[in-house]
Amino acid sequence: MNLPDFPGPLGGVRQPDAVICSAKGCRAAAVWVLAWNNPKLHTPERRKTWLACEEHREHLSQFLGVRGFLKDVVPLADWEAPDEGR
Repeated sequence: MNLPDFPGPLGGVRQPDAVICSAKGCRAAAVWVLAWNNPKLHTPERRKTWLACEEHREHLSQFLGVRGFLKDVVPLADWEAPDEGR
């Protein structure tokens, strides 16, 4: 699987052999992709991504959800990023 970089404002980054959770300070392997957008800044089809381990999936989902940003939560193994030139 060819994974794009997944920088996250909460600290997640892609490393050569691992994809790390976006939760601040977490170094666990990510297993979920949280697709989101801010409707005040992004077009409706635009998807930003945060990554989550099992432990932080619910917390990060709630953070995005209460703001109305969360669009989808997908297992990392099933994620196919749209072609939009990220």
